[in-house]
Amino acid sequence: MAYKAGILTVDNKGYAGKRKNSGGDLMVNIFRELEIIVAKYEIVPSDPRLIAMTLSMWADSGEVDFIVTTGGTGISPGDVTPEATRSVIEKELPGIVETLRADGYINTPTAMLSRGMAGIRGKCLIVNFPENAEAVQEYLDILLPVIPHAVEILHGGPENYSQITESSIPSES
Repeated sequence: MAYKAGILTVDNKGYAGKRKNSGGDLMVNIFRELEIIVAKYEIVPSDPRLIAMTLSMWADSGEVDFIVTTGGTGISPGDVTPEATRSVIEKELPGIVETLRADGYINTPTAMLSRGMAGIRGKCLIVNFPENAEAVQEYLDILLPVIPHAVEILHGGPENYSQITESSIPSES
C-alpha cells in the first residue's frame, strides 16, 4: 500500500535560495526509501496566510494522505507555522506533538521550545516538525509507525483505503 505525502518547508532563507533545505531533503529521501510517494514538495516563506493556503489546498485536493511541515515551529518572531496550521485543521492531535517533544527532549533539551501542531483536515493528517535534520530523523522514527493506522482511519478503515488507493494510483503503462 503506497501512502502519498506532502512536504512543506517554511524557511525564508531556503525560499530565497540562500540555505539548503536539510530537513525537507532528508524527509524526501527517507520517504522514497520507504516507498512513500512524495506527491507535493514545496518551500515557502514564513507567511502564515501562504502556509495556511498551501496546507488547505493540499489537504483538500485528496492528492496527499499526510503533510509534514518543516521549519517555523520555534519561538522567534518569524516562527508562524503552528498558528497557520491551527487555522486550517479541524481536529487537533496533541498526543503526536507531546510525544515528539518528550522524545526530542531526551537528546535535545531545547526541543521543549518547539510549538509544533498536529491535526487533521478532512482525510489528511498534518504534523509540524522543526527544520533541523537530526530532529526530522528522530521525529520520523516516532511518527512513521502510526501513519498507516491514521490514514486508514481517516479513509474509513483499511478496506476503504485500499480501494481508494488502488483506484487513484495511475498504472505504469
